[in-house]
Amino acid sequence: MAVATIVWLIRHSPWKSKLRELRGVAPPFINILGVLFGLTLAFIANDTWSAHDKATGAVYREADALRSLLVLSGKLDEPLRSTIRATLGRYAQASSEEWDSLAQRRSSPQADQQANALLLAVIDRRIEDQLGRTVHALMLTKVSDIRHDRDLRIALSQMHVNPLKWLGMAFLGLLTLLSIAMVHIENPRAAYLSIALFALSAAPTAAIVLVQGNPFLQPSFVSPAPIIAALGP
Repeated sequence: MAVATIVWLIRHSPWKSKLRELRGVAPPFINILGVLFGLTLAFIANDTWSAHDKATGAVYREADALRSLLVLSGKLDEPLRSTIRATLGRYAQASSEEWDSLAQRRSSPQADQQANALLLAVIDRRIEDQLGRTVHALMLTKVSDIRHDRDLRIALSQMHVNPLKWLGMAFLGLLTLLSIAMVHIENPRAAYLSIALFALSAAPTAAIVLVQGNPFLQPSFVSPAPIIAALGP
């Protein structure tokens, strides 16, 4: 839209002759705006990739905590061992199914319920009686880690880049397009080519960053596979 408008202004608009009177803008001026635009886009991209990395780390830590609880519960007597493992399985299932909700920036009530059920199951005093206080404390720590990493996943799914950053980037992009047009105002063909090249390089890059805004949204998303695989087949 911006490219078409600028091309219309310098080629077909009633003000094209007046615009050509503004010739004389030094070519290095483009560099200033281009650098500012590039830096703004880089900062936004860094926020996006950082959120993706944090989400990946949270998923793997959550899976590791589930696996640890599975191993520690192996020393429990029946039926308590089966109860703990069944609770772990239900939580892992509910957690993996939460991905659809995370893609919509929401949490899953079912996952909330299973997280609470897991905590209630692990605080059972019989675990301390059978495994000792140290192991019981370790299991409670792992449950706390699971809840913390799940909360982090939810927070990252609801996080979005500040709209002012996107607005600032778009404004700088527009100014860069205008500066390109003014530098080449006396040579419309050069102006069209330069504007098109800048737009073709900037627009796809910004679109890729925008698509990656939610680390749990397709097409590139953090997979729940580690959580599913944590409890084995």
